[in-house]
Amino acid sequence: MHIFFTGATGFLGRAAIARLRRDGHTAAAWVRSPDRARALLGADVDLVRADGGPSAVVAALSRADGVVNLAGEPLIGRRWTDARRRALEQSRVGVTRDLVRAIGAASPRPRVLVSGSAVGWYGDRGDEPLTEASTPGDDFLARLCRRWEDAATAAESDGVRVVVSRTSVILGPDGGALAQMLPPFRFGLGGRIGSGRQYFPWMHVDDFAAMIAAALVDDRYRGPLNAVAPEQTTNRGFTAALARALRRPAVVPVPELALRALFGEASVVLLASQRAEPRALGALGFSFVFPRLDAALASIIRR
Repeated sequence: MHIFFTGATGFLGRAAIARLRRDGHTAAAWVRSPDRARALLGADVDLVRADGGPSAVVAALSRADGVVNLAGEPLIGRRWTDARRRALEQSRVGVTRDLVRAIGAASPRPRVLVSGSAVGWYGDRGDEPLTEASTPGDDFLARLCRRWEDAATAAESDGVRVVVSRTSVILGPDGGALAQMLPPFRFGLGGRIGSGRQYFPWMHVDDFAAMIAAALVDDRYRGPLNAVAPEQTTNRGFTAALARALRRPAVVPVPELALRALFGEASVVLLASQRAEPRALGALGFSFVFPRLDAALASIIRR
């Protein structure tokens, strides 16, 4: 298959492209900085310049068998001001709407769209087990995810099979949340976040990439998928597992009040609890390489 990507140069996009290329597929990436993208993705990925306009995207989509949409500004790192909320909305909902319109204009059209979302769709749910059939939350992040998913599923009206990845914390050696956690933990300065009782859904990056690859080629994949590992843990449990993997203490907690003072409402990304289960992946027979946290962390630390 030939796959068109948005968000190709991000942590998840790079991992998905690498997996698809190993499987014999080819890729094209919609990019804002061709030089940076070429350095990150290599010479074998076709680049579609963002400044080429909608016609360039439609032309690229007309050559694609499938689409992977992973675009989105980082959720954490700064306060959610009005301007930041608009940026988060545009980079997810706006980009997805434009992409779906371009898919509708393509001839022939891609057969499948795999689009990003997040477990934030469920809101802060404590210890309630959450499957793809659970009801949505109603905070800013949950509403954003709902609009994001709605924008993607609109492609179904053009006969496109749509898969939505409700992504958790993806663990890998080359980026994502773990890359930010490792330096303080290596120096023995890590610790739980807030109370540590909030559930911390996670998935190894290799399993995430394998899920994307399967969703593209297997027609049974459709609708929302919780991109989470089978083993559930809390933030406190994750902290202990990472400390074990590094053989370091983890006794420096990050107080909830400090996070709320620093990030405001954006702190919900770190403090909310989603006890998400991979129910749909289990029903599809998806085989996790890293279903257990200790083994997942050990493989990453070894790298």
